[in-house]
Amino acid sequence: MTSKIDETLLELLMGILLFTVVCQIIGMWFVPSMSAYTIGLWIGALLAGLSAIHMWWALDRNLTVNADNEKGAQAFATKWSMIRYAVILLVFLVLCLTDFAYPLAAFLGIMGLKIGAYLQPLMKIIYNKIYR
Repeated sequence: MTSKIDETLLELLMGILLFTVVCQIIGMWFVPSMSAYTIGLWIGALLAGLSAIHMWWALDRNLTVNADNEKGAQAFATKWSMIRYAVILLVFLVLCLTDFAYPLAAFLGIMGLKIGAYLQPLMKIIYNKIYR
């Protein structure tokens, strides 16, 4: 079961990476500051990847620790999702208060988590052709 979860996580991360590369290639034609766009996009992609890994870890840990405790499982999941969202909001706050990177590009990068989930069936096919 663990190897199946690991494969699914890898496929999700591959989808995030593919989406980010496509956004990088397309977006470079439409932004006034390429460096701010690139930094923002890859910060968002990093947040998306870390969020996916954190969700996998929290779900795996929750199933192990709270197998028979429904209320404990719900509290555990809520706690860790709130921490994850707080970190994302903190990063966006820092980006909004500084001119280090484009916050909208970071938002586009974090949306890679959603797009990566939709691309997961395609990434599964690619993964199986490469590694099987």
